[in-house]
Amino acid sequence: MWDATTALVVGEDGALLFDTGATLREGAEIRTQAQGLMGGRRVTHIALSHPHFDHVLGTAAFSGAEVYGAVGIDTVLTRDRDGLRGDAVRHGVAEADAVEATDVLVAPHHLVCGEWTLELGGRQVLLANVGPGHSGHDLAVLVPGRREVVLCGDLVEESGDPQAGPDAIPSRWPAALDRLLELGGEDALYVPGHGAAVDAAFVRAQRDELARRFGVS
Repeated sequence: MWDATTALVVGEDGALLFDTGATLREGAEIRTQAQGLMGGRRVTHIALSHPHFDHVLGTAAFSGAEVYGAVGIDTVLTRDRDGLRGDAVRHGVAEADAVEATDVLVAPHHLVCGEWTLELGGRQVLLANVGPGHSGHDLAVLVPGRREVVLCGDLVEESGDPQAGPDAIPSRWPAALDRLLELGGEDALYVPGHGAAVDAAFVRAQRDELARRFGVS
């Protein structure tokens, strides 16, 4: 419904899911799809890009997974559940689904201040606290490979203009995109929180537009 992107990174011993959907039903659908891709294996790690309902409310569908997020996201997810529930309902989530998901909402077990490397068995991923920007607590994931992949969350959006809600910090957003570009480099594939994957030129153009929009350099 919101064209939100989730990503699955699979190693020999573990699997990392980036974002979990907007409801428990969505989380369960993502879990089923992930297990289908992995021959029945379970998601072992979850990284939450930021504390907005369409990216976090499915987390409880992944029992036993270790959950990671940027420092401070835990406070939002534990103290502002009413706000998350209300935001979900305002954006079209059925109230019963929003109540169900926020009642069992999972806060991260591990908080990323700078960078955190996860070993998934033959594959490492780097979790990087690159915010604030789109929210007060933005986490990105770098997946090394022949072509590096950067999972950006809503710091980058392709299917529409970047959305700046009340928790956005516009003065820091361009710097967060600079950090994404430093992580991935010119040849990386950048995966937005909404829409199709893009290249570094797209991220740079969006960075410059946000700087003009918010009057920062």
